[in-house]
Amino acid sequence: MLRFLTSGESHGRALVAILEGMPAGLPITEEEIGVQMARRQLGYGRGARMKLEIDRAEIVSGVIRGETIGAPVALWIQNKDWRQDEPDITRPRPGHADLVGAQKHGFHDVRRVLERSSARETAARVAVGTICRKFCERFGMLFLSHVIHVGGVSITRRPSTWDEVPALAEASELRCVDPEAEAKMRAVIDAAKERGDTLGGIVEIVATGVPAGLGTYAQWDRRLDARLAAVMMSINAIKGVEVGLGFESARTPGSAAHDEIFWSRERGFYRETNRAGGTEGGVSNGEPIVVKIAMKPLSTLRSPLRSVDLITKEPIEAAVVRSDVTAVPAAGVVGEAMMAFVVADLFLEKFGGDSMAQVRASYDAYVRWLREM
Repeated sequence: MLRFLTSGESHGRALVAILEGMPAGLPITEEEIGVQMARRQLGYGRGARMKLEIDRAEIVSGVIRGETIGAPVALWIQNKDWRQDEPDITRPRPGHADLVGAQKHGFHDVRRVLERSSARETAARVAVGTICRKFCERFGMLFLSHVIHVGGVSITRRPSTWDEVPALAEASELRCVDPEAEAKMRAVIDAAKERGDTLGGIVEIVATGVPAGLGTYAQWDRRLDARLAAVMMSINAIKGVEVGLGFESARTPGSAAHDEIFWSRERGFYRETNRAGGTEGGVSNGEPIVVKIAMKPLSTLRSPLRSVDLITKEPIEAAVVRSDVTAVPAAGVVGEAMMAFVVADLFLEKFGGDSMAQVRASYDAYVRWLREM
């Protein structure tokens, strides 16, 4: 039902995104998109570029008088740090797409690779994801994320409810809900910066209010958990994904790994635990969707690793371009956007219509049916 494409280079004129399939009648403004794009740029350990760019997505088409019209929505994000005639880069960075991209396309200048493979592209994803997010919010769904690990430091305490997470996360430069852990994370980031190194981490991403029944067990490529894993792995530098207990469930007996089922007249079917992370058999079960993503350390180091020049084949240090010490807090914001896209897509697959009114009527009928089941 939904699909999107992005285009543009890190230091090109602009990033461009097109979102297709959004029903008519969804209110959306450039200011709302700007709020989420600003969140992507924040975070302790970010580099100088975040101070140069003040991201703003201009709605070029698909929205009239503040509402979607059922046509593709086109977005334009101008790059202030736009460069032309930059010198060739022939020193690929270990861990980046530089060498494999050059091998794939026959380039000797890896700038032709890094300009597109750069995480700058995620600004366009956040813009698209904000539209999907606003759609989901109309039906009571909310998205949040917080950092749970950076550079060997993990949180040791968290709020008792998901409702408390957003305010605590947004009040922290590291988007961390545990102040003691945050202080330790800052220290390891400072130490990494001092030695010219980079750090990775883990982010937890959550969607609340998602109704039961999104996705399907009938086809492999329409399973909710499979779709979530795919989009999370598509984010730059993400090397691992867990849903619910994830890998921990492999070390847990079945009696402690699954969520027992209950029923009440007020709530209908429900679970008192959420070890499955909101999905069972590739279908949402009505509990919050909980996904963790693991981000590797960024591949641009101020103390560069060893590499080989693409032209001379001589040993050389890898290229150094402007980068962050860590971008883990930003990964959570991008993850929220990608989760919103998947949830909105599967929501429209189940309750689809050409207008928000049609989707609402279908959804409300389904909710009534669930209560009577």
